[in-house]
Amino acid sequence: MLGDANRLRITVVCLDSPLCVGDIAQHAGLSASLVSHHLRLLRAARFVRSRKRGKQVFYGVTDEHVRCVIKDMVAHVGERRSGMEDDDGGC
Repeated sequence: MLGDANRLRITVVCLDSPLCVGDIAQHAGLSASLVSHHLRLLRAARFVRSRKRGKQVFYGVTDEHVRCVIKDMVAHVGERRSGMEDDDGGC
């Protein structure tokens, strides 16, 4: 599910606080219609949840467990490969 760069970007944008589709689109640099499409998939997979306030719907990560998994994954990808050789011949 998070192998798609847009879905991962949307999920990361929603980590800190719930946002409406327009704000997510602006932060992620995507169109609102594309964000809506991906949010539907992310909701079905239970990565994000929605909460309606008035006429707007706000999206945030489902819970602290999802938040930690995403933050750890992003941090891991950003780490430098230390102590490993450039040649992956042994793996």
